[in-house]
Amino acid sequence: MKTLRVAMPAAFDPRARDRIAGEFDALTLERPDPALVPAELRESIRGLAAGLSPDWIPVIDALPSLEIIANFGVGYDPKSSLHAIERGIVVTHTPGVLDEEVADTAVALLLNTVREFYSAEEWLRQGRWTGEGNYRLTPLTLRDRTVGIYGLGRIGKAIARRLEAFGLSIRYHNRSRATDVAYPYHDTLLDLAEAVDTLVCVVPGTPETRHTVNAQVLEALGPNGVLVNIGRGTVIDEAALVAALSKGTIAGAGLDVFENEPDVPEELIAMRNVCLLPHVGSASVHTRGLMGDLVADNLVSWFSKGETLTAVPEARHLAKRSGR
Repeated sequence: MKTLRVAMPAAFDPRARDRIAGEFDALTLERPDPALVPAELRESIRGLAAGLSPDWIPVIDALPSLEIIANFGVGYDPKSSLHAIERGIVVTHTPGVLDEEVADTAVALLLNTVREFYSAEEWLRQGRWTGEGNYRLTPLTLRDRTVGIYGLGRIGKAIARRLEAFGLSIRYHNRSRATDVAYPYHDTLLDLAEAVDTLVCVVPGTPETRHTVNAQVLEALGPNGVLVNIGRGTVIDEAALVAALSKGTIAGAGLDVFENEPDVPEELIAMRNVCLLPHVGSASVHTRGLMGDLVADNLVSWFSKGETLTAVPEARHLAKRSGR
């Protein structure tokens, strides 16, 4: 397969980059710009490995022989992904291998939000424990909470298992009822928010999920409510969230993802009732290495067997080459 040309970002995951360079004729791009792809090479590029974003659409359009895009991440940008799929290009992602890591991060976000562990550590590091006494009693706790999982897929179930171990009640909302769990199911997100005081968002960022966590949902969550988002930033109406946190409509939020990353609203940064992380849900050497392997494995499987390992749901009709 060393004669097959695959493009990827120069600043790509090290494991994926090394695997792809070892298996294929790799072309690296400093940024997603079709001007960086030599005109004489465009016809020969049959694969692309990247963390998809709308910036990649012009590159996709500049590669007439492109067959597969191996997306780095379980989440994938809907605009660029659907654009590629409409052109008949199969898109893959990296589900499964990061479920436990992301679930760990979700629980850490929730704990940090209600118990203010980061602020308490800063209190100690700044010498205030010695000079001013004990850190304040936190007004929020995990005790006696009811948690709603918005998106009870693999990651959602991993989060639910962890929170069950904390003695918490679990409810959920999906597009359809899950057949392998006994948690109470709610037909709508609003109905779920009205029944819980803690909402954990794990759904992907699609046109259908955009801003589904809106002012009405936040109001239903209530003044003791806590919101955690480990899915995609576009799921939450950030302006409505800022207003809800400012007015006390809800009590706090823990966010690993944002609507316009890496830009985070200054209003959120200034708030003390939020825990903010820079999209690190799966960011360990261990888990990112497994994700990098799956990116490379999808490319290898496509070009050697004519089928992908983990096509995104919208591309499953393209997951095998015709005639195979």
